[in-house]
Amino acid sequence: MQELHDAPLAPLTTFRLGGPATRLVTATTDAEVIAAVREADDSGTPLLVIGGGSNLVIGDKGFDGTALRIATTGFETRGTTLELAAGEVWTDAVARTVEAGLAGIECLAGIPGSAGATPIQNVGAYGQEVSSTITEVVAYDRRAGETVTLTNEECVFSYRHSRFKADPDRYVVLRVRFGLEDAGGLSAPVRYAEAARALGVDQGDRAPLARASEAVLELRAGKGMLLDPDDHDTWSAGSFFTNPILTDAQLADFHARVRERLGDGAEPPAYPAGEGRTKTSAAWLIDKAGFAKGYGSGPARISTKHTLALTNRGGATTEDLLELAREVVAGVHRAFGVTLVNEPVTVGVSL
Repeated sequence: MQELHDAPLAPLTTFRLGGPATRLVTATTDAEVIAAVREADDSGTPLLVIGGGSNLVIGDKGFDGTALRIATTGFETRGTTLELAAGEVWTDAVARTVEAGLAGIECLAGIPGSAGATPIQNVGAYGQEVSSTITEVVAYDRRAGETVTLTNEECVFSYRHSRFKADPDRYVVLRVRFGLEDAGGLSAPVRYAEAARALGVDQGDRAPLARASEAVLELRAGKGMLLDPDDHDTWSAGSFFTNPILTDAQLADFHARVRERLGDGAEPPAYPAGEGRTKTSAAWLIDKAGFAKGYGSGPARISTKHTLALTNRGGATTEDLLELAREVVAGVHRAFGVTLVNEPVTVGVSL
């Protein structure tokens, strides 16, 4: 287990932002993870758990406590079941399942971060969410002081949410187990319209597994959603805001504001989100509120490839990023009465 003091955290995040941690511990086994967590809890030291750093906004002052970087490894398949150590690189894990002919997470290719973070956020893209394939999550329960195994149902998954996100100081994910599918070299049914078009299939049809993964990678690259150190559009946390879910009353007010601003023929994106609820597009809201791709004049700007990504153009501070985020939130609310919610976890700061 490696230990550093006054350690920079910015290099451990995809934003490349944030101040140092008082202490940084890197754990490579589950036992080391548990030992570091117990030590922090027993001493009353604040603890920050870091995986791939792709969903993290750390304040410029850094973190006064112990930052625990989970660097555990482990990829094991048994038939169509998959177990991943929390520290496994998610993009690599998805690629290996595709090579093994296992379907179910191929449309989550290219998402940066670690496997252990996926159940926390219920990571999803292009019509797939990890909640559809996760069978169990093994975690250290800090409250009980023991390792527990939670079923899919016990994880209480919902849109970009879970039991782990609802109670962030209780669980540290150690391992994630998935139930995948052997579909004879084919993908899971393609649910997302954009992915279906790219693959030349109808929604709900299957496509060659490897091609489905490749198509998603191509779509993500076109939006600056694949990490590239030379491309500042990828110095981001991917989608900075979640897609708003509106009640029927909120939806009616939203439509009235859309007509007032854009005319009677304007139709915002709308997707069913459960009884009496409708999901709309944060990217559409941002664009129609006047924040185009590349918006901004400082070191933090909207991506030139996708309005939903806020980026560090080099030399930005976390406060630069938050100022931009607040401007976007205020502008969207002023235009449409909808309040955007940040997707990345904030440490020592807030919008």
